Amino acid sequence: MTVDFEAEVEPYRRELLAHCYRMLGSVADAEDLVQETYLRAWKAYERFEGRSSVRTWLYRIATNACLTALRSRERRVLPSGLGGPADDPYATPEPADASWLEPMPDALVEDPAAIVATRDSMRLALIASLQYLPPRQRAVLLLRDVLAIPAAEVAVMLDMTVAAVKSALQRARSSLEEASPERVVEPSDASARALLATYMEAFEKADPATLEKALRADLVLEVTPSRTWFAGMSVCMPYFTDRVLLSPDACRMLPVRANGQPAAAAYYLGPDGLRHAYGIAVLTVSPDGISRITVFGDAALFAHFGLPAIYPGR
Repeated sequence: MTVDFEAEVEPYRRELLAHCYRMLGSVADAEDLVQETYLRAWKAYERFEGRSSVRTWLYRIATNACLTALRSRERRVLPSGLGGPADDPYATPEPADASWLEPMPDALVEDPAAIVATRDSMRLALIASLQYLPPRQRAVLLLRDVLAIPAAEVAVMLDMTVAAVKSALQRARSSLEEASPERVVEPSDASARALLATYMEAFEKADPATLEKALRADLVLEVTPSRTWFAGMSVCMPYFTDRVLLSPDACRMLPVRANGQPAAAAYYLGPDGLRHAYGIAVLTVSPDGISRITVFGDAALFAHFGLPAIYPGR
């Protein structure tokens, strides 16, 4: 890459990663598409005539690369998108062969000072709802409502008429309103950190009473790769006590942040005496407690968070 090209395009890498993630619901896929975007941009850079800003030009390339990729990819989902909640906390969770939504580490997509500004557009509930929109409607919604790109420019970017852009945006907004992504009332940062600390302490001490103090009565719990999920404290707490909070030695956690939300990276004790990466638990918190726990049971995600595969302490 030439020096001029690098200087022009590199400042947009993180925001393009966030955009591709919103489109695809996967950190790994988003990283691949950003790389493809920069490769396409480099090959076309000498032909770039400056009729739009470099930023808009890059978003055009990235969005169309995502639309092409979505033709051959399954929709990414959470367990709650595959059916209703289970009512038996003692039943064996049912596995599912699905393409799961992935959490996005805050550190990958924004500088710390700017995270608050983009937090709402990265919420897990919104990302999950976006995956149910047709790809072109999804693109229009993100370009117009998240990035505030004018309709005329979006029309050029997606090879649509302005009327078609406006129609697609209206349908996308209507579909999202019907899906009703949860509106999060943010606690203070100190309160959110305190809830995360209580959650982690409860798991590390295998202490149901401590955990229950941090939870809301309407708690929702979902754990990939199972399609089984639970709603309500009366079902969630027996699941925790019967299947999870078994031994104070079993679990250790590290605090992280994902999708603008507090999260914990969980390690569990293996037969070799080491604690191995298990998954990332993303918490939806409010001033009166934790309302949703979404656990992504995939050790491969730890690399995206810059975390080791083995717990780094005794």
